[in-house]
Amino acid sequence: MAGSSIGNIFKVTTWGESHGKALGVVIDGVPAGVPLCEDDIQVLLNRRKPGQSKYTTPRNEGDICEILSGVFEGKTTGTPISIVVFNKNQKSSDYSEIASYYRPGHADFTFDQKYGFRDYRGGGRSSGRETIGRVAAGAVAEKVLKELGISFLAYTKSIGPVSINTFDRDEIFENKLFMPDKEACVKASEYLDTLLSEGDSSGGIVECIIEGVPAGLGDPVFEKLDANLAKAVFSIGAVKGFEIGDGFEAAIHRGTENNDSFINENGEIKKATNHSGGILGGISDGSPIVFRAAIKPTPSVSASQNTVNKAGDEISVSIKGRHDPVIVPRAVVVVEAMAAITVLDAYLMNKSSKIENL
Repeated sequence: MAGSSIGNIFKVTTWGESHGKALGVVIDGVPAGVPLCEDDIQVLLNRRKPGQSKYTTPRNEGDICEILSGVFEGKTTGTPISIVVFNKNQKSSDYSEIASYYRPGHADFTFDQKYGFRDYRGGGRSSGRETIGRVAAGAVAEKVLKELGISFLAYTKSIGPVSINTFDRDEIFENKLFMPDKEACVKASEYLDTLLSEGDSSGGIVECIIEGVPAGLGDPVFEKLDANLAKAVFSIGAVKGFEIGDGFEAAIHRGTENNDSFINENGEIKKATNHSGGILGGISDGSPIVFRAAIKPTPSVSASQNTVNKAGDEISVSIKGRHDPVIVPRAVVVVEAMAAITVLDAYLMNKSSKIENL
């Protein structure tokens, strides 16, 4: 299977299946001498692990990571870093019946068409559990970027029809939905409770703010920073939409409304506004990078749905097993991780843009 790697200099390859023995990642391109331990990675993995609330799958996994290579005496060695997370609580029997039919909203049909075979135990490589490797790699990327003054903040902007109206940074990690608005979190929770009682699910929007990115990252044609961010975020299975800055709102604005005026602030060139979301012509402009990802509703629901079996017979199904009624809260850290992977790769690639950098 091709397509399990991303990046040029900072190169990430994930491996493993939802119900296999383990999942993990191999990371190449990390400079030697970066302080790194398993606790650095575990912080992010804990944000995506299952069983944290009634709004996530009850699958009981600790998602404890182990570094297998690339670190010696607490620092990176410059060689490939391999990280593994062993599966402890698989219940493959929950999925035995779906081997005979195609679940609505899942990749069952497309996998069969492409490979003539599929791992029906939780979706195999198309399972959301594959994101463990992404998050581990994102933690490594964030560790490196922190040394360069670059930071990431991702959070839930909306769930279903409920959107945030205020922004309290401290509130994000005080609730299980990772919303920066306490009142909106209460309303979203009530909405999800209703869906749970109906055997249904919800989607939502994750927003990410990247601060400290210097001007000049990204290339102006096929390696645009915003295009690479879009590709990285769209590679997350549940993502169905991406926008940066004003995004689709820009389509209804006038040029005079959408353009960001430049100003001189104490001898430093800056922008008066940030409608572009921190990227102009595919290159970072020094402003915070702001983007959003639309997350689809969890396709596995207990409510009855129509589909067909492998023989083509039309049937009704009710999906069994342990599933998240909403993916958004656990997707927050995955979006953040993919952004970190992309920005670090762009930073390293940018070292070849000018002779003085060499």
